[in-house]
Amino acid sequence: MNTTTAKFAATALLLSGALALSACGGQSSAGGTGEEGSAMGGTVASDGSSTVAPLTEAAATEFASVEPEIQVTVATSGTGGGFKTFCAGETDLSNASRPIKDEEAEACADAGIEFTEIVIANDGLSVVVNPENDWIDCITVEQLNTIWSPESEGEIMNWNQVDPSFPDEPLTLYGAGTDSGTFDYFTDVINGEEGASRTDYSPSEDDNVTIQGVSGELGAMGYFGLSYLEENMDLLKGLEVDGGDGCVYPSTETVQDGSYTPLGRPLFIYVSNASYADKPEVQTFVDYYVENAVSVAQAALFVPLTDEQVSIAQEELASLIG
Repeated sequence: MNTTTAKFAATALLLSGALALSACGGQSSAGGTGEEGSAMGGTVASDGSSTVAPLTEAAATEFASVEPEIQVTVATSGTGGGFKTFCAGETDLSNASRPIKDEEAEACADAGIEFTEIVIANDGLSVVVNPENDWIDCITVEQLNTIWSPESEGEIMNWNQVDPSFPDEPLTLYGAGTDSGTFDYFTDVINGEEGASRTDYSPSEDDNVTIQGVSGELGAMGYFGLSYLEENMDLLKGLEVDGGDGCVYPSTETVQDGSYTPLGRPLFIYVSNASYADKPEVQTFVDYYVENAVSVAQAALFVPLTDEQVSIAQEELASLIG
């Protein structure tokens, strides 16, 4: 399955006990009951990035074992679409794969929507080739664009068309299906627009198809989530990526420290301050999400926060509690 599908599927495997959160601002802990023993109810509405959605789904799945009466909804209208509904006051959380733009923040301000930004996890994609490929160890963003742009369809078919120093070897391509957040992310940062891609490649909803294809053909290339490279190092060769500051190998560490660009990035949730203050179910879920951010990210196949990022997220949460 593709990275996004796998991240959704991973939520079904989450095994979480009833983890209690510290009481905040007079609220009862996230143990499922208030002072009189009644289960907390209500709905927490979120929308936004299809990449971040599996992460919030994973948090919601774990959270359901703690607060089964609270429903967390996760829509996927894209980061920009999520901010539109958020700034219209229609959601409590906005899932975002990039920081909010100035014009989006202004729209929120005009509507009287105050918010808090929290980095909740990290994400990374890997570019992989056949392990017998001995002509490339590092690829530039420009070369990736040459290979994957819509204009390359039917034109760039051999490695020596990417660089004359490369051999006259057929270039076969594998990648994420068009419904995947991985596809949106990759095409955005490599081709400058979500969904802009050549179509003469082998897309799949199952990343194992990419693994099999790339490992079986000398001239093959593919891309998918970092976790799939880490789990298949014996079958694939991961490429370093030069985003303009030199070649950097994809790893948890380079994604976390920000050096693996542009295929590594932080992921965000934006919390409505009013929802957090006025709706106990929103406060309880957000508290849980932040307190368990590392374990949720690992379970959902994302790169977890660093210790420093955890501290910053907790500081942002404290600012919400006030």
